[in-house]
Amino acid sequence: MARLRRRACIALFLFTLFIFGTMMGLRTLKPSDGFSDLAPGLELAPIAERGERRSVSHEAISRPQAATSSDTKAATPPVYYDLHIFYYMWYGNTHFEGKYLHWDHVMVPHWDPKISASYPKGRHSPPEDIGSSFYPELGPYSSRDPEVLEEHMNQLRAAAIGVLVLSWYPPGLADDNGEPSDSLVPFILDAAHRYAIKVAFHIQPYKGRDDHTVHENIKYIIDKYGAHAAFYKYKTGTGRSLPLFYIYDSYLTPPESWANLFTQSGSHSLRNTPYDAVFIALLVEEGHKHDILSAGYDGMYTYFASNGFSFGSSHQNWKVIKAFCDSNNLMFIPSVGPGYIDTSIRPWNNHNTRNRVNGKYYETALQAALMVRPEIVSITSFNEWHEGTQIEKAVPKKTLTRLYLDYLPHQPNMYLELTRRWAEHFSKEKEQWLM
Repeated sequence: MARLRRRACIALFLFTLFIFGTMMGLRTLKPSDGFSDLAPGLELAPIAERGERRSVSHEAISRPQAATSSDTKAATPPVYYDLHIFYYMWYGNTHFEGKYLHWDHVMVPHWDPKISASYPKGRHSPPEDIGSSFYPELGPYSSRDPEVLEEHMNQLRAAAIGVLVLSWYPPGLADDNGEPSDSLVPFILDAAHRYAIKVAFHIQPYKGRDDHTVHENIKYIIDKYGAHAAFYKYKTGTGRSLPLFYIYDSYLTPPESWANLFTQSGSHSLRNTPYDAVFIALLVEEGHKHDILSAGYDGMYTYFASNGFSFGSSHQNWKVIKAFCDSNNLMFIPSVGPGYIDTSIRPWNNHNTRNRVNGKYYETALQAALMVRPEIVSITSFNEWHEGTQIEKAVPKKTLTRLYLDYLPHQPNMYLELTRRWAEHFSKEKEQWLM
């Protein structure tokens, strides 16, 4: 009996020693041991080697920022002001405008009449038939609807996006499928402020746009909206806080004309005036790099969400573009998107469609942007439904004549969640680059 008790004691001692050793071993493991150091869903490509960070423009350096609104619950995640997203306020419906705007988008004919003859013509007929391959959870909404605006801000906040880049036309002007919408800007600023989101401006092309009219546009925007708490200002390396403007289709105006506005010696220069800002041009073709530099711009963005569509939107070119920008004190703001499909309004443009692949296309774009260590990343888009680049919530829908695309097997908020996870990862990476 004594021998059995001794054996039992020895066995108990060895078992206790095993448990203790196992626990000590687990405590010595690092958090990253055996796990990817990428955010969930971002294990597509290796992170760039962490080398010494090259300097960029002293007028264009920003640390990652996060903010929480005082009237927002403590559990709400922060937003990141180095993550910008393009936003459109051109939608209308019968309840608010008495008619549909943009949801009834015309089917744009091909420039070759022979090709155009093979495709449908006319306009879409909402609410069942809209100018999009996806269907919004909110239905064909009006940008004037306060409830829609509130929900949009809620979605942006959930995605941790800090800056809404507002597609903007001067008062009295609009695109071919919309109506003037500058009167909506104060409501967007107020709504954004409630969610600690900032608003920047994306100046669209319009008839007669040139360096003189853009000069007036900048003065108007800053004079009218610049004092609002939600008006986005970029903190530069010299400590200045300046507005930031994206200029869409900037290549339509010759660089020497832009130089009148954006260079120190320009005939009506904005530099070192109360209307100075950070001006970002659209890079489409490779040659535009040099035009943007000579025009006096502060940087360039790529906008298009169709990888390979243009030189600027091709992920494989971003490293070269970033090197050019670094060597010329310019910002490079790559634009990423979840996919691209505009055949609801350009039925002949199938070759530029980019399938979402259940989020993998978006992840690939996000990873490509992260590889070049940008100061800011822009997202195309929150709600450009015509081109299928939206991350806004979409739902499955089938009508007698149409079957819309959707985010299945994922939930309607899939792209908001993916954006938030990546935003957190991007911020952590930036802190490593800037150490």
